[in-house]
Amino acid sequence: MSPSPSEPREPPPRHALPAGIWVLGFGSLFMDISSELIHSLLPVFMATVLGAGMATIGVVEGMAEAAAAITRVFSGTLSDYLGRRKFLLLLGYGLAACTKPLFPLATSITTVFTARFIDRVGKGIRGAPRDALVADITPPRLRGAAYGLRQALDSVGAFLGPLLALAFMAWFAGDITAVLWVGVVPAFLAVTLLAVAVREPQRKPAATGPRPPFTLTAARRLERSYWWVVGLGAVFTLARFSEAFLVLRAVDAGLAVARVPLVMVIMSGVYALVSYPAGVAADRLSRRTLLLAGLGALILADGVLAAAATPGCVFAGAALWGVHMGLTQGLFSKLVADTAPADLRGTAFGLFNLVGGVALLLASVIAGMLWSLLGPAATFLAGAAFATLAGVGLLAYRGPAR
Repeated sequence: MSPSPSEPREPPPRHALPAGIWVLGFGSLFMDISSELIHSLLPVFMATVLGAGMATIGVVEGMAEAAAAITRVFSGTLSDYLGRRKFLLLLGYGLAACTKPLFPLATSITTVFTARFIDRVGKGIRGAPRDALVADITPPRLRGAAYGLRQALDSVGAFLGPLLALAFMAWFAGDITAVLWVGVVPAFLAVTLLAVAVREPQRKPAATGPRPPFTLTAARRLERSYWWVVGLGAVFTLARFSEAFLVLRAVDAGLAVARVPLVMVIMSGVYALVSYPAGVAADRLSRRTLLLAGLGALILADGVLAAAATPGCVFAGAALWGVHMGLTQGLFSKLVADTAPADLRGTAFGLFNLVGGVALLLASVIAGMLWSLLGPAATFLAGAAFATLAGVGLLAYRGPAR
């Protein structure tokens, strides 16, 4: 099959990834420094400073991620309709940056919910156009590596954010509000970098004549192989829940509040280390094998976290959680890009993330309720049970992730 006009040309002989992948990756890195610096402390801030219960935290985290997922559908379809992705990319990053000051200013759980909700809407606006742009500028045979690299740089930011939170918690003598203000700066650096350095390819119009109306009905052209990927991604998301519960588990196991960001440092560091090698492997090896390995890591993580009696055990569980994320997240992006037409990539990523966001909302709400009613061990054991069921289903699966 010959490449469509919108497919990128073959790379130079060195097989280097396009410069745009690095720009998008470093934009993600700076924004994740900001977001994870704030979010590594936010569950504790809600529980200790604002007095929120575990079920409330589960609802806040789940609703915020669901908002991001729903927004992605419309931003992805709009980027397909316009034939341009940078404007929506910058709008999403800019909106997220502007909400960062609301976190240290918060005096109630309502303010935190509003800030978290708007911040995730910004994430939703930028997510699908960014993921589609990665596919637009990368040759198909290098997409696994491209998504792996972008995810790795994103995870480096998620590693550095909590590490900086840890350092500034010591610098400001445990003043969480002061540390939250630090997270504002890298968010605006991300917006500046992307505004200056992102370049998107010119796309040839699909046909002459008037442009069709902006609707989601074009999604009917997405094939069965794509919907298999969507369903599989939803099952994987149900098997885990918001990473806020990793932070809360560490506090429950006796970790001092000032050292809580270490949990996300460890998780994100492992995530960053695994993502790029896993992306390269996805271009060459069995995708089913990588997904099963990811589920195995999640089951082990849940088991360790359920039994954790010390902060060290929580750190081990967080590291295994990072292995799971590194093995699966970039691979799912590659599967979406490979099974969607070039002119529907934004829509495809949007729908994929919508379904995943609904699954994450359900998983996080259930996790919060289990924690409140039965304790933290029940929360993580339920996650392990669902991951096991997902693994059984994947063994019987006959779709594009073979």
